[in-house]
Amino acid sequence: MKTDDIDQIIAEALENERGGKRRRWHRPQQNEKKEQERRQRVMRWRNMLNALFLLGFVVAILLYFTSPNDRTAFFCVGFGAMVLKIVEFVLRFMF
Repeated sequence: MKTDDIDQIIAEALENERGGKRRRWHRPQQNEKKEQERRQRVMRWRNMLNALFLLGFVVAILLYFTSPNDRTAFFCVGFGAMVLKIVEFVLRFMF
């Protein structure tokens, strides 16, 4: 056997191995479509949580200035808004 024949056999083996893995494991259309749908779902949840956080923040500020003697409602709404923001933060970095 000549070195050219050996090189050709190795090249064919490598090409078959790469091609086989690509066919077996790589399905770009299905995976990309599912990934894109998942990202859109997570983004919708994040946007909704951000909107609720902003609403809660505005309500908390209004409660702070409208009822200076009773701060209980301010703290409840403010901490509730912060919990929503923390959940959104977790979603951002987990997904």
